Amino acid sequence: MNKFVQISLAALVSALPFAAAAEYPEKPVEFIVPWPPGDLEDILTRMIADGLQKKYDVPAAVVNKPGGGGGPFPGAVEVALAPADGYTIGSFVIDVPMVGPYIGIPPLEGNPFEPVGIFLSYPFVLAASGDAPYSTMEELAAYARENDVTLGHFGDVTSPARHTLAMAKALDFSYSADTAFDALDCNTLASGDVDVINTTLQLIRPCLDELKILMSVTNARIPLLPEVPTAAEIYPELGFSTWNGLFVHEDTPQEVRDVIAGVAQEVLASDAAKKVAEDTGAEIYWLGFDASNEQMEKDAATMQRIADFLGE
Repeated sequence: MNKFVQISLAALVSALPFAAAAEYPEKPVEFIVPWPPGDLEDILTRMIADGLQKKYDVPAAVVNKPGGGGGPFPGAVEVALAPADGYTIGSFVIDVPMVGPYIGIPPLEGNPFEPVGIFLSYPFVLAASGDAPYSTMEELAAYARENDVTLGHFGDVTSPARHTLAMAKALDFSYSADTAFDALDCNTLASGDVDVINTTLQLIRPCLDELKILMSVTNARIPLLPEVPTAAEIYPELGFSTWNGLFVHEDTPQEVRDVIAGVAQEVLASDAAKKVAEDTGAEIYWLGFDASNEQMEKDAATMQRIADFLGE
């Protein structure tokens, strides 16, 4: 082999990693949402997937992987075990990176994920049927000290459920029983399966006028519910909000993350995303890698306060 050929081959080989990365995405991309369809993370992730598909002319789809009342962790495991190439992206609630690494699920131990970005704060609320004999958290507390009240939530280890139970401790009452559901909507209360549910406003919008909303678990009052106090207004030490973000395996190349982040930012700044925020009371925005990590550090402190209230 002559010297010219050797130099040419060396140049080609050295360029290959860059060329492969620059081609992303060149095959179908899956966004794993570890909940059933219909809630805000599902709606917005589908919008991001559509944006990726239109911009790069590759198939991109949301795959829902609910955990059967056990929270988002089975879906998270699928992302953890997938190749770190950006073709399997997790659309994860706060609990996947903040709780998942500590509950004995081997693929999640050590937290294999890093944020591409956080994009949604949920309008979480505590809701009861319209005929419930209480209309505020204080009235619920007084009633539950003398009567059975059952709670529906998204899973024992999820942060909204733990926050709700901590609020009960702070207000000196307890629920007689609590049950995990994959979806908490109008039917959950109408069926009488539980008395109170911890859910998002999106899932109960169709019957909102028939319900009593006792509090919101948000940074500020939800514009659609201006009379409903936040958890922080009721008990300042337990101010809390929950979010959703895009996560990839920690070994995913930066240039791949940049493509995902670029599409997400465009979609989340669109008029369509602003309309979703207006219609649902959700906070929609974009926090990049550094800002997302700062948010998670703050949330770790809040989760420790919740654990303290629960006596853990």
